[in-house]
Amino acid sequence: MAEIAANSKKAGTGWIVAALLLGIFMASIDNTIVATAIATIVGDLGGFDQFVWVTSAYLVASLAGTPIFGKLSDMYGRRRFFIFGLIMFMIGSILCGTAHSIVELSIYRAIQGIGGGALVPIAFTIVFDTFPPEKRGRMTGLLGAVFGMSGLVGPLLGAYITEYFSWRWVFYINVPLGIISLLLILIFYRESLERSRQKIDWAGAGLLVGAVVSLMFALELGGGTYAWDSGIIIGLLCCFAVLAVAFIFAERRAAEPIISFPMFRKQLFAGSVAASFFYGAAFITVTLYIPIYVQGVTGGTAVNSGLTLMPMTIGSVIAAMMGGILVNKMTFRRIMIFSAVVFTVGMFLLSRLTSDTPTWLLVTDLAITGFGIGFSFSVLGISGIQEFDFRQRGAANSTLSFVRSLGMSVGVTIFGLVQRSLLTGEMEGQLGSGQAQPGGMDLSAIDPRALLSEEMQSHIPAAVLEVIRQALTGSVAGTFGWAIIPAVCALIAVSFMGNARAVSSRGEQNTAGR
Repeated sequence: MAEIAANSKKAGTGWIVAALLLGIFMASIDNTIVATAIATIVGDLGGFDQFVWVTSAYLVASLAGTPIFGKLSDMYGRRRFFIFGLIMFMIGSILCGTAHSIVELSIYRAIQGIGGGALVPIAFTIVFDTFPPEKRGRMTGLLGAVFGMSGLVGPLLGAYITEYFSWRWVFYINVPLGIISLLLILIFYRESLERSRQKIDWAGAGLLVGAVVSLMFALELGGGTYAWDSGIIIGLLCCFAVLAVAFIFAERRAAEPIISFPMFRKQLFAGSVAASFFYGAAFITVTLYIPIYVQGVTGGTAVNSGLTLMPMTIGSVIAAMMGGILVNKMTFRRIMIFSAVVFTVGMFLLSRLTSDTPTWLLVTDLAITGFGIGFSFSVLGISGIQEFDFRQRGAANSTLSFVRSLGMSVGVTIFGLVQRSLLTGEMEGQLGSGQAQPGGMDLSAIDPRALLSEEMQSHIPAAVLEVIRQALTGSVAGTFGWAIIPAVCALIAVSFMGNARAVSSRGEQNTAGR
C-alpha cells in the first residue's frame, strides 16, 4: 500500500482523486437526473406501468458487474477496470439519448449499469489504497459528499435540461464528464501492485444474477401482467429458489467465490453490509416517487421537482462530511444508530404526505431524511472495508456496493408493486361501488400517467383530475409508510456493528503483520 501511495503522489495524487470523484459524480448524477426527468420521459414515451424498469435495469446490470469487477480489480489492478467502466457508461449514455420507447431506454440503461458497476466500488477502493487511515475518513466523507452534490446538481440540471432542451440531453451530458475523467486517469494514474492470479467464479456470478433477475421479474409481473398463481409467476419464483440454493452451494465449494461467506464472520463487515441493503431499499423510494408526487399531485414542473429535492441533498452532503470526520472520534455503531434513527423519522414524516401538504413542510421532511441517509455514504464505506488487506479490499468493497445495489433493486421492484397496488385500491375507493363518476367519465379507463403531462391534464375535467390526484397522493404516501420497515431494519442492523472504530496507521500495520 505504501508503494501505491508513493507512486500515486509522484503521478499527481490530486489529479487522480479529481478523476475518481468526477467518475463517481458522473455515475451518481445520472440517477438523480433520471429521477427528476422520469415523469417527462413517461409522458413522452408512455409505459407508466413499466417506468420502474428504467431504474431497475440500471441497478440490475450494476448488480451483476459489481462483484465481478471487484474481484478482477484485486487480480489485475484497479486502473484498467475503472477505465472500462467509464467507456461503458459513456456508450450507454449515448444510446439512452436515442431511445424511442421505455423498453429501449431500459435496455440502454442496463449498458450504463455495467459501467456503473465498475466505477463506484473501484473508485472507493483506489482511494482506500492510496490514503493512510487517518485521512480515509475525510476522503470517504468527500466521496459521500460527491454523491450528495450529484443529488443537488442532478435534479436542477435535469429539470433545466428537460424543460428547456430535451430529456435526451440528461444522458448526453455524461459524455464530456466521462472524457475528462478518462483523460485524467490515463495521464496521471500509474498503479504499482502485487497481482495474484485467481480463478474467477463465473458460475457463482451467473447463478446469483439469474436468481436476482428471476425474483425481480416475478415481483414486477405478478399481480399485474400475470396473476400471482399463474404458471409464469410460479415458475419464476421456483427458478429464483433453485438458483439461490445452487448459488449458496457453489460459493461454498468455489476456490475464489464471487461473494466470500467467510467475510461475513467479521461482525463489523456483516453489520455494514446488512445496513447498506436496507438503506438502499428504503431510500430509493424517495428519489423515485417524490418527483412523481410533485408533478402529478401538486402540478409542478421538472424544475419544481429538482428544487424540492435540494434540501434532501444538502442534508445528505452535510451528514456525509460529518460522518467522515466523526469516524476518527466515535465508534461506527454510535454514528450509524443516530443516522438510522433520523432516517426512520424522515421516512415516517414523508408517509404523512397529503395533496395539501405545504411545500415548506415537504422540504423539511426531505432534509431530515437526507441527513439521516448521508452518514451511510461515508461511514459504511470505511467500516465495511477496513478489516481487510489490499488483496481483499476490492472484493469486500464490491460486496458492500453489490448488496446496496441489491437493496435498491429489490426496493424499486417491491415498492413499485406496492405503489401500483395502493393506487388501484385508492382509485377503487374514490370511485365507490355503483356510484356515479365525476364528469360522467369512466375513471377506470384513465391512465394515471395523464397527471405527468400538462397537455394531457388540460383535457381532463377538474373533478376527475382531483379524484386521480387524491388516489396518486394516497399511493405515494402509503409507499413511504411501507418503506419505514427497511429503515427500521437498518437501525437493527447497525446495532450489531460492535464497538469498532476507524484504525490508525499503527493499528493497520499491526493488523497487516499478523
